[in-house]
Amino acid sequence: MSEIPADGLEGLKANWKTDLMSGFLIFLIALPLSLGIALASGVPPLSGIIAAVVGGIVVSMTSGSYVTINGPAAGLIVVILGAVNSLGGGIEGYKLTLAAITIAGILQIIAGVTKAGKLSTFFPSSAVHGLLASIGIIIIAKQAYVMVGLKPIGKTAVQQLMALPGALPNANPELAFIGFVTMAVLIVLPRIKPLKRFPAPLVGVVIGMCLGTYFDLSHEHTYLAFQNHEYKLGPDALVTLPGNLAEGIVHPDWSRLGDPVFWKATMMIFIIASLETLLSAAAVDKLDPYHRKANLNKDLTAIGIGTAVSGWLGGLPMIAEIVRSSANINNGAKTRWANFFHGMFMLTFVCFASGMIHRIPLASLAAVLVFTGFRLASPKEFKKTMAIGSDQMLIFVTTIVITLATDLLIGIMSGVLVKLVLHLIRGNSPGQLLKCDMDVKEVDEKEVICAVNGTVAFTNLLYLKQRLEAVPAGRDITIDLGQTRLVDHSAMEFLEGFQHDYERAGGHVALVGLEGHRSQSTHPLAARTK
Repeated sequence: MSEIPADGLEGLKANWKTDLMSGFLIFLIALPLSLGIALASGVPPLSGIIAAVVGGIVVSMTSGSYVTINGPAAGLIVVILGAVNSLGGGIEGYKLTLAAITIAGILQIIAGVTKAGKLSTFFPSSAVHGLLASIGIIIIAKQAYVMVGLKPIGKTAVQQLMALPGALPNANPELAFIGFVTMAVLIVLPRIKPLKRFPAPLVGVVIGMCLGTYFDLSHEHTYLAFQNHEYKLGPDALVTLPGNLAEGIVHPDWSRLGDPVFWKATMMIFIIASLETLLSAAAVDKLDPYHRKANLNKDLTAIGIGTAVSGWLGGLPMIAEIVRSSANINNGAKTRWANFFHGMFMLTFVCFASGMIHRIPLASLAAVLVFTGFRLASPKEFKKTMAIGSDQMLIFVTTIVITLATDLLIGIMSGVLVKLVLHLIRGNSPGQLLKCDMDVKEVDEKEVICAVNGTVAFTNLLYLKQRLEAVPAGRDITIDLGQTRLVDHSAMEFLEGFQHDYERAGGHVALVGLEGHRSQSTHPLAARTK
């Protein structure tokens, strides 16, 4: 393995060229996404830019990770849009939501400082992925209309999806053409090897801008198409920014701190943003070619600082964003400075070239969001979950259905509840689900045997995690699961990750005793029962 890059100023000195280039390329990806996420969230487009700038400049200097990119995320669109609407809508709802975002950031700081990030184990991964898939469906349901120049029909995602086929004949042909061309670029460009390095979202939006200029979207006019049907076009089909960017800095409204609706919005932002951040940061660790491990609690604290600052300035909350972080690694980034440079490029662009943003068609940004929503809810996610086991599929689908029928908080809690019920049906008592017995025996200076008894599930995984992580590095650990009656999917995921990380640090881990258990599927991480 190559030498691990230095951090801080030493890292900047040694790697500034690769990090600067990667930061620039990530800026090109993040710009259209930040604008689109803000618009889909029901807030001004500048809010997305503010979050990207703060995520790059502020969070990069305080985070516990090395190559993650921080900024607004599609996974929070539904949360923010719901908050704005529930708090009155329009500018009033936006300002109240900024207060909720700021407080959610403060809660993240507290959670990080008190090391509460470990509590994320209480949310099964299938429920979290089900939540993200439902968010993807909701994004598609609304943005598909915008992509073809229509206003959404219906209030819920299900109503909007059902009404979409009947609404398509009324689409604005020129806006629909812009939307579908952008979508085609997003699908085709990454599949063409010589063009793979070009950021598809940016290329799609630039082509959309050219088409918007050709169709003269900047001027109010009508045109005839399809049997002389008259269609209207004008600047309202383009992104709008305030003429003076200082006017876009909007501060929170604190007038509804005593309202339960306000606190529900705050907790939704806090929980969903924190879960996404912790999941993404852990996923980025696996992609890092230098095998560096993020300090997740420090990362959560940094995200909290960024979210609080962003909310105070009128911006969206942020997370450690997996797609941009993956692109950052593929671009050859070595240190946190790539994230910093991405924020600086964003700030420079919005200060000196913001006029270009007003030329971006909303249909192009909507196409980017529909594509992003599809990735969250793609058939691959369903197939991957089913491969782990029918129990995980039940949790996944239940979370999606309940989320679409109610809201995100009830949706994810329903996923947790289904997993609990499944464990109880398998004969595990509530007491067994809350307590995990493990006897740690040091055979000699090198060998350690950890004998686990009873039930190992997401509800008591924290205890097992703390005991195993307390074993000094470099030992030969045998984890004997022969006396367990259940090792659920969350536990199998953790044990695989622990084995991977511990062996990378120079130790050895052997998992034994599962031969007599019945697996829920052929997947190596499927739940095991006796």
